[in-house]
Amino acid sequence: MKRGDNDEHRDGEPEARNYMTTAMPRPLVVSGGRGLVPTRANFDEQQGVNPEINLLAYWHVLVKHRLVIAGAVGVMLILGLIFTLLTTPIYRSTTMIQIDREVASYTGIQEVTPDDSRNLEFYQTMYGQLKSRKLALRVVQKENLANDPAFMNQSKPSGFKDGINKLLGRGKGTAANMTAPLAARERQATSLLMAGLSIEPVRNSRLVKISYESPDPAIASRVANLFAKQYVGFNLDRRFDATADARVVLQDKLAEAKTKLEVSERALNDYATSQGIISVTAPAASGAPGGGGAEQTASTSLTATDLVSMNTALGMAKSMRIAAEQKWRQAQSGALMSLPEVMGSPTIQALRQQQAALNGQYQLMLTKFVPDAPEVVAIKGQIDELGRQINAEAGNIRASIQQQYQTARNTESQLQGQVSGLKSGVMDLRNRSIQYTILQRDVDTNRTLYDGLLQRFKDIGVTAGGGANNVSVIDDAVTPRSPYKPNMLINLLIALGIGLLMGVGAAFGLESLDETIKVPEDIEGKLGMPLLGAIPMLDKGVTPEEAMADPRSSFSEAYYSVRTALQFSTNEGVPRNILVTSARPSEGKSTTSVALAKNFAKLGMNVLLVDSDLRNPSLHRTLRADSSAGLSNYLTGSATLIELAQATDQPNLAFIPCGPLPPNPAELLAGTRIRALIAEAQEHFDLLIIDGPPVMGLADAPLLASSVAGTILVIEAGTTRQGLAKAALRRLGLGNARILGALLSKFSLKAAGYGYGYGYGYGYAYNYEYGSNDTKKLGRQKG
Repeated sequence: MKRGDNDEHRDGEPEARNYMTTAMPRPLVVSGGRGLVPTRANFDEQQGVNPEINLLAYWHVLVKHRLVIAGAVGVMLILGLIFTLLTTPIYRSTTMIQIDREVASYTGIQEVTPDDSRNLEFYQTMYGQLKSRKLALRVVQKENLANDPAFMNQSKPSGFKDGINKLLGRGKGTAANMTAPLAARERQATSLLMAGLSIEPVRNSRLVKISYESPDPAIASRVANLFAKQYVGFNLDRRFDATADARVVLQDKLAEAKTKLEVSERALNDYATSQGIISVTAPAASGAPGGGGAEQTASTSLTATDLVSMNTALGMAKSMRIAAEQKWRQAQSGALMSLPEVMGSPTIQALRQQQAALNGQYQLMLTKFVPDAPEVVAIKGQIDELGRQINAEAGNIRASIQQQYQTARNTESQLQGQVSGLKSGVMDLRNRSIQYTILQRDVDTNRTLYDGLLQRFKDIGVTAGGGANNVSVIDDAVTPRSPYKPNMLINLLIALGIGLLMGVGAAFGLESLDETIKVPEDIEGKLGMPLLGAIPMLDKGVTPEEAMADPRSSFSEAYYSVRTALQFSTNEGVPRNILVTSARPSEGKSTTSVALAKNFAKLGMNVLLVDSDLRNPSLHRTLRADSSAGLSNYLTGSATLIELAQATDQPNLAFIPCGPLPPNPAELLAGTRIRALIAEAQEHFDLLIIDGPPVMGLADAPLLASSVAGTILVIEAGTTRQGLAKAALRRLGLGNARILGALLSKFSLKAAGYGYGYGYGYGYAYNYEYGSNDTKKLGRQKG
């Protein structure tokens, strides 16, 4: 074993046994060419699998840095306790008032009825008044607080400074200067009042809580009640002042409106007189909009009234003329006896009845006498006479229809002439009445404004100072019995929360700054290579030889798992020749080489172990072998493999030490003899394991890696930095090495943040030494 390897695996705990079964990784097949073995991360990336958030890894970080978190929490709890104990107790007393919505604006110019949509603005304004400095100054002046020593000498609500002063023996603090000018004391009292005052509206109500905080409970309740009392008076004074101001404003507006009304009325009267405009005036309907009770009139000119009457008569005359004209045309074109007027005439109907009776007699006489008989001729004459009378009467009816048509047409013509004349008069009057209408509108507007202002002025005169106050006190403040703050429980909870945040932040900060490979996940996640296994750190005083001598130890079982993982590392099983190396010295590669050689020998394989560290060999001390001749002799051609191979105390295991240290190790390893050694070893042995030198700073390891079938990289947990491991992988890659995987050595579950008894692997192992299925639970859980 090399220098420093004797100190490997000392500081650790045996409870980590359960973790060591992770040595059996997922079966990954080495490709036919050289290069790195594909990892699970690469496989997931090829399959399009998105990596999930590993909450367990975060928990491990917290457990790992639990002392940092506990320290931060402890410090903050102590500070919170000190702050609470040193803070002066503050008492809080609360009174409750009710603020109702104001009903109307006093002037009535901008707003007459309340607008619910503006309630929020109204209450926000009232809350602003409660917080105003003017109100606080009023309370100070009205209640003479500036001359009250008890109020002036009280501490401000943040009494931590007073607590520090008491702890240092400085007393309560500097007392107020009661001999200072009154204005200065009032300013100080106002600031002190506003500092302890808080306004809290009750949600979805018209109630407001007014609270005052003070070290003196009596002062807290007294000031809260005084503040509410003065706010009620302040609101009444504000309303009275608003009423007085409104009366002054309305007086000026009323005088101005009256002057404008008089001027507009004179202008209207002068114009009507000059233009000869006479209007018929009638009172407007009661309740008509516009004047607030003043008499309203509707004016119409006489000419317009006549025109309306004549136009109505003309319409009736046209209707009569059209009807008469239609009757006359029907009388002209139709048969005379078929006219409705003729057929409906009573005279003609009577004559026709007489004619019908005579015709009856005439026909009866013809049956008895000849037509020339005197009796017959007499009746015939009567019948003809009646016919002449009927025709004469029908002619008279037609003449009457014609006369009616002529009369209706003459009447229409006369009315049409009169309407035309009146139209000209109305149009002329209308042209002269445009200015009259403008002046009349000015009069109406001025009268409406004057009447409204006069009514508002009367209302203010009646209700000035007599309106109900919209602010009232609901509950009076009472003297508190217990302090409002500091609250020990709340302060400690806040300190606990801050401590946890600081501790967790520090833990993740330290973790992010730590670039070392600490846990098995880092092998795949940070280095992108498969994990062959994790070897636990041994307790102090326990050597690797002693740990490997116990087949049931977690140390031995971890190497059993690594041996099993190597059996699945390629399609053919374990490669015939393996190089074990590390990024830097003292990472456990020599111990790993010996442990793997012995484990494979226990399976019945003929194993040859070669110490190829030609600069700092150590395996001859571990195996207690003679190192006078060894690998250096073979590489120089002075000895054969069979001559150099030494038997060990482990059956089926042979060992070739380093031999004399050569002056040029890299040149020896770069020659063809190393490949010849590998080929010859494959003829006589089932497995060749080469303990190589570290990778970084030397060319030996990349030369050896290019000649063997597989390379194992040993990484010390918590010591090897990520950048160093990646640099070692790059150097091996430049040597066209085929890396089987990485082995994490000196791994401590406790140091990595997994705690005691955490089973990271499968939890069971196979006892290869005895060749039986002796299944056993690994690791003991504490707590």
